[in-house]
Amino acid sequence: MLLRTMPLRGADYWIVTVSSMEQLIGGALSTVISVMLPMLQMTLHPELPSVVQGIVGAMGLIGIGLGSLIIGKLSDKMGYLIWFRLCPIIIMAGSLICIFLPNVGCLVAGLLIIGIGTGGGYSLDSAYISELLPDKWRLFMVGVAKATCSIGFCAPAIVCYWILKHDPSAHIWSRMAWILFVLGAVTLLMRLRWAESPKWLMAQGKLKQAQKAAQKLLGSDVDVAPEKPNGAPTPKSKFQWGANMKKIIFSGIPWACEGLGVYGFSVFLPVMVMALGFEKATEHGIVKIMSSVEVTAVVNAFIIPGFIIGLWLIRKHNHVKMLYKGFIWSAIGLVALLISYLLKLPAWTMLIGFMIYEIALNAGPHLITYVIPPRIYPVEDRAEGNGIAALIGKIGAVAGVILMPILLDWGGMTLVLVVSAIVMIIGALIGRIYGRELGLVK
Repeated sequence: MLLRTMPLRGADYWIVTVSSMEQLIGGALSTVISVMLPMLQMTLHPELPSVVQGIVGAMGLIGIGLGSLIIGKLSDKMGYLIWFRLCPIIIMAGSLICIFLPNVGCLVAGLLIIGIGTGGGYSLDSAYISELLPDKWRLFMVGVAKATCSIGFCAPAIVCYWILKHDPSAHIWSRMAWILFVLGAVTLLMRLRWAESPKWLMAQGKLKQAQKAAQKLLGSDVDVAPEKPNGAPTPKSKFQWGANMKKIIFSGIPWACEGLGVYGFSVFLPVMVMALGFEKATEHGIVKIMSSVEVTAVVNAFIIPGFIIGLWLIRKHNHVKMLYKGFIWSAIGLVALLISYLLKLPAWTMLIGFMIYEIALNAGPHLITYVIPPRIYPVEDRAEGNGIAALIGKIGAVAGVILMPILLDWGGMTLVLVVSAIVMIIGALIGRIYGRELGLVK
């Protein structure tokens, strides 16, 4: 049975589950940082400048960008498997630094290391899925993998709230990193009985090894067809930036725009919730933080229906249209939130703005930017192309995280929402223009 035409089976779902773990960890990393920062500021550094807050909050994302680029490039040359197993080990090591060396310097180092492991997984998970799933289901399952980050945004917020409920002390901020350690350990265990990507092996001309790898992962009746009709190896990656510039812009810039929206908001969401005035005026200290974490969990819950809608649409609608229309509706949600805030309308009206924003962002850009690189790059450049797109995306995310507390200082939530809406419009324009340039939309 040919891999590319076979029906879905249980092994395919397991491949998607195992390959999706860094997506879940990436969401969890942002959520954990968002809870750590106000607790850290309360206990150790109440005078922490806004720019320093932004840099600390961005370290995990900087690591993700570096890991995506470096490990993506190395895996194209060395193979996927070794890095697929090393990435969760790197995540666990960084988590232990945060837990057992609870100071700002070690927190920065630990978050950077966690990010590198997570970013390495970003460059590999979509590659594994797109190269192991039947043609009919590849892009959809890549989207499913991306959607698992919604669990990473939601579940850790609930766990953090539960921890604070049982021990309401800001001094336990470093314990939140246990969430990331456990996720890394589970990921490693899931990957102990794994195999090299069959298509990567075929690209090296190792057809027999590719056949064995496919059978180990999918079953003894699976057959892999050569990438070339004569069985010749695919040329090794010689990534040409000039020739790929339109692909780089199309896959990277919208990813940067949604990265600002996703991570700029998520890392400082509890702070924004407090700035918007969701909590009661009588709440102070750790109680105020707990209240903001509770609202954060509610807001993050909107991410899940966003991805569900996106996955329902992804096999029926043009991906480029989903991308730029999602950006437009995200901007509409932010404008609705801004109006509610300026007019001092009830809190539920602001939640509606958040709902529109989160659902549109995750049904469109957050999902689609992830499935675009494996669609537009050939196998010999796929991991590196995906890594470059992820790197550009994380540059946008880092910029958003660093700028968010600065914008809050300069102009409060009004400036934050105006700038964020403008970024969403830029993402829509780039997606529309370059999607047409590449012939992906009329």
